[in-house]
Amino acid sequence: MGLTAEDQMVQSMPDASPTKWHLAHTTWFFETFLLKPHLPGYRLFHENFTYLFNSYYKQVGSHPNRAFRGLFSRPSLEEVHAYRKYVDRHMARLMENSGEDVAKLVMLGLNHEQQHEELIVTDMKHALWSNPLRPPWKDNQPNAEASVPPLAWVDFDEGLYSIGYEGDEFSFDNETPRHQVFLNRYSLATRLITNGDYLEFMRDDGYSRPELWLSDGWDTLCAQRWNAPLYWEEREGQWNVFTVNGVQRVVMSEPVCHVSYYEADAFARWAGARLPLESEWEVAAAASKIEGNLLESGKLHRQPLAELASDSLVTRSSDRRIRQLFGDVWEWTSSPYTAYPGFAPAAGPLGEYNGKFMSGQMVLRGGSCATPQSHIRATYRNFFPPHARWQFMGIRLAK
Repeated sequence: MGLTAEDQMVQSMPDASPTKWHLAHTTWFFETFLLKPHLPGYRLFHENFTYLFNSYYKQVGSHPNRAFRGLFSRPSLEEVHAYRKYVDRHMARLMENSGEDVAKLVMLGLNHEQQHEELIVTDMKHALWSNPLRPPWKDNQPNAEASVPPLAWVDFDEGLYSIGYEGDEFSFDNETPRHQVFLNRYSLATRLITNGDYLEFMRDDGYSRPELWLSDGWDTLCAQRWNAPLYWEEREGQWNVFTVNGVQRVVMSEPVCHVSYYEADAFARWAGARLPLESEWEVAAAASKIEGNLLESGKLHRQPLAELASDSLVTRSSDRRIRQLFGDVWEWTSSPYTAYPGFAPAAGPLGEYNGKFMSGQMVLRGGSCATPQSHIRATYRNFFPPHARWQFMGIRLAK
């Protein structure tokens, strides 16, 4: 990954975790939910790790305060790597003669690790930005300005639609059960909102007009003194942005990123539009290929629309198509994160995986430049609190 041992120790804020902790926690997941209950005679690598690397599973036992994960100088990174090798070796033994139940748990563990792979990128970016020197992680060339097509709209008819996962491949429990929703006629924007679009909002005093903001959003703006997306800095009249490649000039044709739900909602009001419902987004994306600027591109940075070799498409008319549905930025929706009709969490501690967070969160869709391609689906429901900004979060409008 190109990270030093010192890099992997940093926790820059309570919402983020050190890379070393991510590596240990994902290993703990396999040890706790697969090896201990399913591999006869398995011996823990270290008895204290059961407590130390538990994230939030109350039925498993107590765990350290999340905000203090950066204080774990021990175990060392070398010992965490040894822990991973130990668990990998025993997982190979387990899978030699495992049944369907174990295979399903393995798939959950692999998808859990993919989630933390994405979190390592976002948490490490925030950690490097928190360093006064703003050091780069990668050395990719900055994007050149591109000619972005004008924003247009694709219309969807009123009616009953089915959403939610249905099939034989892996999905998280919060994507099910598949069910019907009634949607009024709506339109979805053909492209993401760009830095240039968002700068117009900023220049029109978007951060100084309380009529555009939800009450809690305005209070958060005032308390945090927001005046631009996270990682933006104005120097001598020029807006710059911190990226994994260091500080660069803001490229106006890139999708805007690192904005909270509150900022996305305020921009939508300013633009005379709104954010889509998650059901509207899923209906639009249902027939789209899973392709775009995802983790495998290696860029770890959003790309201007015109520079993509191929786009996620949904053709709804002869001359308009919805683009960049997958990758680049997670797209805020106006839907609170709640259970689908008929949802039931799994029995035991794993029932805490998703269901316990169904309060105070908003749904995002589509994945980002840090999301593995094999991890994302049209039915995938990501969720974060409305004030969060450090993930690759952006905006698509609806009306």
